[in-house]
Amino acid sequence: MNLAIDHVVSRLREPGGRLRLVEVADAAGISPFHFHRVFQALMGETLADFIKRTRLDRALLMMCHGAGGATGRARARRPSLTRIALSCGFSSSSDFSRSFKQRFGASPSTFDTRAWRDAHGAELQALVDRAAAQPRLERLPADANPDGFKVKIRDLPTRTVAYIRVHNPYSGDAVVKAVHRLVAWAERHSLADGQWLGYQWENPEITPLDRCVYHAAVEAERFTPKGEIGRFRFPPMTVAQVEVRGGIDLELRALQWLFGVWLPRSGYVPDDHPCFEAWIGRPFAHGFEHFELYAQLPVRRA
Repeated sequence: MNLAIDHVVSRLREPGGRLRLVEVADAAGISPFHFHRVFQALMGETLADFIKRTRLDRALLMMCHGAGGATGRARARRPSLTRIALSCGFSSSSDFSRSFKQRFGASPSTFDTRAWRDAHGAELQALVDRAAAQPRLERLPADANPDGFKVKIRDLPTRTVAYIRVHNPYSGDAVVKAVHRLVAWAERHSLADGQWLGYQWENPEITPLDRCVYHAAVEAERFTPKGEIGRFRFPPMTVAQVEVRGGIDLELRALQWLFGVWLPRSGYVPDDHPCFEAWIGRPFAHGFEHFELYAQLPVRRA
């Protein structure tokens, strides 16, 4: 399934017909006759539903950039719905609009992105409130930077990672357990001194939390993926990086500030890669209430 999902998420720009079951099953090394049943049993949805949902989540994320705050030049840079549709692998804007309305109950042109983000953000806020002793996320003033975040633009080379995929990461301690298993694996293979990363393709303000997937990862070149250990190769990319030393609430405020304040004025737009937690040292080296990491937002020139 790691191979199948990696094949899909790295090819979402291709028109829908090209992501055929036979092709994905071949990438996974599973007979097409059995693949559909295996995929649905493990993922809880069919391959076609997974591809469409993932494309719609990507499209909604593109629609939300700058929503509820961007004006003038920043708003003018927002891509058209046709460009969003084609960038996410829909065959046409009409195909995109039809699929979007079926899922969200409104056409892309009339959909209230602010209300959607507020509703999903409230669920995320509740988790932060439980995790942080004194949550401050909701008190981040609009268009302000009370935490003194500073952005560093970095050009990163090609990176290959070993990862464990964690489903429904916002429930329980599945992420912590996955990190411990990956650290133990990396130590056995003398790979534990590489750069440790955490990332997810979904945005929890867009995608329901129980459909989000977190990847615990470490940069590594020479290893054989096996079992739950997957392998993914990221291309060279430019990232806007912010240093975070504090609780989960500070990390979420950093991302909120990056997307809502810095990005609309930066001359950049998000690139088609996930945001990264680039840990300073090993994950959770300072416990579960204090994090030291770099939040990395992949970007490209508008």
